[in-house]
Amino acid sequence: MLVKDILHSQKTCISYEFFPPKLEADWDMLFQTISDLIPLEPAYVSVTYGAGGSTRDRTHELLVRIQEETDLTVVSHLTCVGSTRDDIHAILSKYAEHGIENILALRGDLPKGQTHWEQPENGFAYAADLVAYIKKHFPEIGVGVAGFPEGHPETPNRLKEIDYLKAKVDAGADYIVSQLFFENRDFYDFCERCTLAHINVPVIAGVMPITTKRSMVRMAELAAGARIPARLLKSVERAGSDEYVERVGVHWATEQVRDLIDNNTRGIHLYTLNCSTATLRIYQSLGISSSAQLSM
Repeated sequence: MLVKDILHSQKTCISYEFFPPKLEADWDMLFQTISDLIPLEPAYVSVTYGAGGSTRDRTHELLVRIQEETDLTVVSHLTCVGSTRDDIHAILSKYAEHGIENILALRGDLPKGQTHWEQPENGFAYAADLVAYIKKHFPEIGVGVAGFPEGHPETPNRLKEIDYLKAKVDAGADYIVSQLFFENRDFYDFCERCTLAHINVPVIAGVMPITTKRSMVRMAELAAGARIPARLLKSVERAGSDEYVERVGVHWATEQVRDLIDNNTRGIHLYTLNCSTATLRIYQSLGISSSAQLSM
């Protein structure tokens, strides 16, 4: 099922993100996580690409396995970085053969050691170009794109940032998935700015529970410089051990999700870090046993 149709059929959709493990030993753990979360009835799940397309083969393997072994709707991340048009066409053809019909089109993170963006030869300069290519050659595929509530680190001009986002939507994007954020007001402001720019596709809120101090620092490094509020930092410092840090992080994320649901946010995307514990606790704290309850 196309994600755009799911978003229009449910009041608030909750989805999850996974990444392909680097170590073979972690694959069984990931599929245990997926098994733990299936009863929660996510709207869909997505699978990431590594920087520069570094996990391409593992991403494909994980996507196909989820597609064939579960009833989950799966979305593949697809990046401009490290891929030619021929590469992209071959990947999309393979996905079509396996019944994978949803893509999150991204420019992608730079490979390790690369400091500035260089368009691949016979490749795509921007995510908007990738969206347009998919819509032209694979019109049956649904396409989502990324948005940045706290701003994109390479686009300090927030007006231009929204212009670039609108270009992706105008190229055919069906919905927007936000980068993670910790203050809902940043997300609501982002949605208002989208409306002002006549961006009328659904906007999905990205939420990642903090589970350890180390993961919090890693988030700030990877998530386009995510702004971590002082109130949250104080709570993490008070918590001390990682066991209590996780409790703080899950509580904070739960309150974010609760508020997003109360404000009729179309979709909420939970970045799971391949672990089910935080997601399960969020549902328990919300008093729901599955995402389907949110459509009642």
